[in-house]
Amino acid sequence: MYRIATNETLTFLDKEKRRASQSISDEETGLANKLKAESGFDANKLEWKLQQAIQALPEKQRVVFTLRYYDELPYEEMSKVLDTSTGALKASYHHAVKKVEEFLKKD
Repeated sequence: MYRIATNETLTFLDKEKRRASQSISDEETGLANKLKAESGFDANKLEWKLQQAIQALPEKQRVVFTLRYYDELPYEEMSKVLDTSTGALKASYHHAVKKVEEFLKKD
């Protein structure tokens, strides 16, 4: 009985995760189309500015940001690779995101 309940719960959670990711990707597509439709929007310029923001980060924050944002590496794996606690990595990523946001807001 316990195993049946566990399997049903896992199945339900998988369905919810798929449904949520589909709605997010639909929203992302809509936002991307809206951005493309805006006059004066230059994706290359935005990408260049993002790369500048990342390069302006301190080395540790830059590594953590790149591994998490681009490679989508879980904190647990990063902690093994970088020999650092997950809490320190989360803090570094949080600070890096804030600095990148501030950099992108400047114009």
